[in-house]
Amino acid sequence: MRLLIAMMMHETNTFSPVPTDLQRFALGLGQLPPQGALAVQAYRNTGTATGAFIDLAEAAGADFELVIAAHAAPSGPVHDEAYDVMASTIVEAVAKGGYDGIFLDLHGAMVTQSFEDGEGELLRRIRAVDPLTPMGIAYDMHANVYADMVELAQVVAGYHTYPHVDMFETGMRAGRALLRCISGEVRPSTSWARLPMIPHIMRQSSLDEPNRSIQARAQQMEKEGALSASVFTGFPHADIENAGLSVVVVTDNNPVLAEKLRDELLQMAWLSRSEWVYPVEPLAESVARAKTLTQGPVVLLDHYDNAASGGTMDTTAVLAEVLHQGLRNVAFFAIFDPQAVQQAIQAGVGNTVSLTVGGKLKMPLMPHRSEPVLLNGVVKSISSGKYIAKGPMSKGARQDMGASVVIDTGHVEVALISRHVEPFDVNALISLGIDPTQKQYVVLKSRVHWRAGMGELAKAVVECAGAGACTSDYSELDFKRLRRPIYPLDLDLQH
Repeated sequence: MRLLIAMMMHETNTFSPVPTDLQRFALGLGQLPPQGALAVQAYRNTGTATGAFIDLAEAAGADFELVIAAHAAPSGPVHDEAYDVMASTIVEAVAKGGYDGIFLDLHGAMVTQSFEDGEGELLRRIRAVDPLTPMGIAYDMHANVYADMVELAQVVAGYHTYPHVDMFETGMRAGRALLRCISGEVRPSTSWARLPMIPHIMRQSSLDEPNRSIQARAQQMEKEGALSASVFTGFPHADIENAGLSVVVVTDNNPVLAEKLRDELLQMAWLSRSEWVYPVEPLAESVARAKTLTQGPVVLLDHYDNAASGGTMDTTAVLAEVLHQGLRNVAFFAIFDPQAVQQAIQAGVGNTVSLTVGGKLKMPLMPHRSEPVLLNGVVKSISSGKYIAKGPMSKGARQDMGASVVIDTGHVEVALISRHVEPFDVNALISLGIDPTQKQYVVLKSRVHWRAGMGELAKAVVECAGAGACTSDYSELDFKRLRRPIYPLDLDLQH
């Protein structure tokens, strides 16, 4: 048996000013995404869907090729040139033929400069050269589903968890079902549909209701015989027609059952629609409330500016408020400012610096402006920014913040980084010499993923709505292409 494996992952925030060129997909391993043996080395024994595909291929004794492993942190629309290089690498490999199955590790919310359905376009190109080879796909829970993303594949499976601690397991679900399809053991039947609702990211955690119960029911359906049952909560920071919640169910040659299970999950989501709406607290009140909490660590979430939703990590509203209100024994992760990083490196560890950080990236599609903050402090540490994720999310996978430093103001230790990385793993801080367990306050530019690696450390959590490329109030986003009406932007919506 011969198998093709490929990864092409990007969650696109169409409102983000952060450019998405080819080097952004290179994993810090050079100018290009890794291919072949280098890609296998990067993803073997990792908690990713690609890691699962490798394990399944080797366990089956198959000859396999990992043609490309391209993954970029969320940002603005993918440059056409970058997309064409990645897609062409995959399509050209498929066109050579001789494969019994195709495993794809995709996100499901990729938007390019020319295509609002990046994954669907990839599948269309694949099917143009190979209309028959069975294909199995692992998607992120935040996929914005279009028809070709589902209907051109035999098996589709999405993460059941947010934080995404089941990426490997999702690869296993998709991969095992595809192998059964290749052997003729099963004949997949797929049913899917979307709802006119756009759940808020801060209400999508599978650790909380309503998503916890809905994802649990999807998992139960798989235990009862469905090949896969996936509730895609959608990625709302994308001004595309089909952003929002959808459901895909795959059964073994039973389209009636697939439709029945699909409708059950859709009904659960729609009946709970008011629970997916997120209320916003004024920033000054959030920080003042945090200041009254005496047992630490207290985690403050600068969730407006989450890099894993396409945030710039350049905004400073929460940092400025923390400094203004005089919080002490604080770790702040992180401000993206390569220029300030280089200035600190030139000064050297132990030396005093005065740096103007953040507020350098314009956000023309956002209603807020971020001002630079002046940091006076000592350079505590300098790092290459490379670390291996401890887990459980992406366990064993390489992470790269670029050249990084920590500035100690006396009361606040501020991490400055050169590549966008969400702090979903404790090693993001440990690698910089910050022990979060010793801090009274830990400020993270994160929404939900931080709970995977640091959730157990928090004695309390305060959500801080600063200004960033991931606004908390969707009414502030100027949607032009999103289908309407849609809940909750159109509250009188009936379904």
